[in-house]
Amino acid sequence: MQPCERRCVGSKVKSLRLVAISLLAVGELAPAQQLEPIRIAVGGASIEVNFTPGKVDAGRDAVRAWIANAANAVTAYFGRFPVEHPRVQVRPVEGRSGIFHGTTFGGTRGAFTRISVGQATTEQQLDEDWTMTHEFIHMAFPDVSGESDDHHWMEEGMATYIEPIVRAQIGHMSAERVWGDFVRDLPQGLPEAGDQGLDRTHTWGRTYWGGALFWLLADVRIREATHNRKGLEDAMRGILEAGGNITQDWSVQRVIEAGDRATGTDTR
Repeated sequence: MQPCERRCVGSKVKSLRLVAISLLAVGELAPAQQLEPIRIAVGGASIEVNFTPGKVDAGRDAVRAWIANAANAVTAYFGRFPVEHPRVQVRPVEGRSGIFHGTTFGGTRGAFTRISVGQATTEQQLDEDWTMTHEFIHMAFPDVSGESDDHHWMEEGMATYIEPIVRAQIGHMSAERVWGDFVRDLPQGLPEAGDQGLDRTHTWGRTYWGGALFWLLADVRIREATHNRKGLEDAMRGILEAGGNITQDWSVQRVIEAGDRATGTDTR
């Protein structure tokens, strides 16, 4: 019986070794599912990018280029990146493609964007994406919502209007496409029957495209008043230079006054 017992014990030891090797192999593979963090220096800022577990088939370099392009576009429009140490969390999503669920937060903890990227997202989809640019633009504007959503249209409309313009400025969209898309989409922001104004009508169309219409009109009025020497970008840079980024809470009145000072106009 002893030889048999020795063989059995030896077999068990061998099995345990195989299990241990398998577990080690799993441990070695697991980090491959976690993309390495990225740091991007642009416009006086250092952007810290981290990933939740998962894969993006296009690869880490393509994700880096996507975020850097958005940051460069925003920097070109505002003269610098809006905050010095923003953080971005990219959440890979298995079985999907495209970019979705972008949200940007501010406050005392600093600027933070969380965004989802489908695992099957291609480099072309990343290159043509508008969402990351939209979220970074939010970092350049103070929180004016206060304790309600009355002025949420101002924040979302600003990012909606400026986003295609900044992408065109770095060559990622043609001017013809920008204005063609505006002609198609801006009417979604017009008031309908029963509308109570932008502060009181919290529909998707009025919030995003109604807000964009407000900023388009502000841009036009600034250009008319200055004989096209200045535009909305000068007002936005003035707001940012006065300290108005997403980490700050401002009143609407303060935003307008800072923009008017920067352009030497009264757009109210």
